[in-house]
Amino acid sequence: MSDALVTCDVTERIAVLTLNRPGALNALSDAVLAALKDRLTAIAGDDTVKVVVIRGAGKVFCAGHDLKEMQAGRAAPDGGAAYFADLFTRCGAVMQLIPRMPQPVIAQVHGIATAAGCQLVAACDMAVAAEDARFGVNGVNIGLFCSTPMVALSRNVPRKQAFEMLTTGEFIPAARAREIGLVNRIASPDRLEAETMALAQTVAGKLGVAVRIGKRAFYEQALMPLDQAYDYTRDVMVENMLERDTNEGITAFIEKRKPDWA
Repeated sequence: MSDALVTCDVTERIAVLTLNRPGALNALSDAVLAALKDRLTAIAGDDTVKVVVIRGAGKVFCAGHDLKEMQAGRAAPDGGAAYFADLFTRCGAVMQLIPRMPQPVIAQVHGIATAAGCQLVAACDMAVAAEDARFGVNGVNIGLFCSTPMVALSRNVPRKQAFEMLTTGEFIPAARAREIGLVNRIASPDRLEAETMALAQTVAGKLGVAVRIGKRAFYEQALMPLDQAYDYTRDVMVENMLERDTNEGITAFIEKRKPDWA
């Protein structure tokens, strides 16, 4: 693996991004956040990539923010206030970038995903976890409530479960994470990569323009009142129906043949 803080490998239209700071448990330092943002931004504009997988090198997926780097920020005359505000703004921007990307993004989780690392899992569109993976928003254990990770977490899991995780700082196993909706699938550790790639390949095999349209609509309609959501998705369906390859896909289904997609 290269020395890049976030590596990128593209195979069969699937981009695999690896958080590559194993010695620091892939903590989201300033440099890692910048590298992840750059990678995601570049991929968002690449029509040849249909799915993105985010994983971590070494023993864990991601242990959250770099606490040593954060503590160093206190040396500023304002005690770190400006730095902390900027850090959480930059981190929030990366987390918001993921659902706004045209490609579905899958987290491949092993070891632990804690605090902002758990936030990263929640920000992804889907997640596959090893059976022995653990998840926590455990900042409260050291006196820092995980308020920004809470945003993504509380939009993934029921409120009471999210609040319990946030206030107890306790870790939950992969099986429980799947029960409450934080994780889609779990796999044995030796099958984690294969199961993640199988899911990615299934999605990558669909008509790309349909998935891009659908992902955008999925997040937009969730913020709307029911009647507005139906009006909005009606227009999205019309947009999708007018695509050349959608016409071909439906025609091929009726004619019992494989579609000739561009």
